[in-house]
Amino acid sequence: MRSNVGTTDRVIRIVLGIILVALGLRHTVTGGLAIAAYVVGAIALVTGVVRYCPAWSVFGINTCPLKPSQNK
Repeated sequence: MRSNVGTTDRVIRIVLGIILVALGLRHTVTGGLAIAAYVVGAIALVTGVVRYCPAWSVFGINTCPLKPSQNK
């Protein structure tokens, strides 16, 4: 699995994920919005941590500055 999430993209995803999950946990948002916050936040966190986004692969987007031969 090649990395396709660069450093800036990764930081944004992790921060956004933490904020969204925190909003749900603190009951700032409730009901369906809380569920959406958990799901989107979890996806953002996971893709930021593993540096791979399946959606970016589908659309051919790569924000990682490394050459494909350097990615593992």
